[in-house]
Amino acid sequence: MAIKDLQVKQGNVDLVAEVVEIGEVREFSKFGKPGRVANAKIKDETGEIELTLWNDDIDKVKVGDTVKITNGYVNEWQGTPQLTSGRTGKLEVVANANEGDNNSETSEESIEE
Repeated sequence: MAIKDLQVKQGNVDLVAEVVEIGEVREFSKFGKPGRVANAKIKDETGEIELTLWNDDIDKVKVGDTVKITNGYVNEWQGTPQLTSGRTGKLEVVANANEGDNNSETSEESIEE
């Protein structure tokens, strides 16, 4: 799935994109339980979208990482579409910012030998 094809209120979103920006982490309390949230910006070859990171997902992700969203949901906040993994979705880091380039070079060198 491509970012340009995402629509507000769309569920079951599966996509892979690069994290280009992570905003400030905000703390909140809901139903007496503390939580954390941060907005990130992700991009693919077709566009960019805000990604809402919740709690432990904030610590998983760094700028430059490639993430895979499975069963995500597109909502809207103050007129801006935002993608979230929500309660039923999943966020995975599939390539780390620092490791991605090094691994591909190492793999190519190994193949040539």
